[in-house]
Amino acid sequence: MPRAQKGAASRQSKNRWFKAAKGYRLGRRTQWRRVKGAVTRAGVYATRDRRRVKREYRELWIVRLSAALKGLGINYSRFIAGLKKANIALNRKMLSEIAIHDPQAFAAIVTAAKG
Repeated sequence: MPRAQKGAASRQSKNRWFKAAKGYRLGRRTQWRRVKGAVTRAGVYATRDRRRVKREYRELWIVRLSAALKGLGINYSRFIAGLKKANIALNRKMLSEIAIHDPQAFAAIVTAAKG
């Protein structure tokens, strides 16, 4: 009995890899061994950076809050501690948006956190 070969399945499998490498330059798009390496490495970067983006946004919100709080005479750590004591449950993203778009409301939140 002859040995079964992958045939069409092998080509379909390779096509998935080549499709993922669309837009890459030179051999990273056309040469099988380089395509596999490039697509695998791209997946590693994508996985890592999905988490990194979240981290960087949180850093941005904290920097914005610190800048807004400096003008109101309180630092970031005391503000967050005051919010916890006052049972105000707003996340950093919402606080930074309020600080940018509605300074009076933000000043009221800061006053509540101070007291």
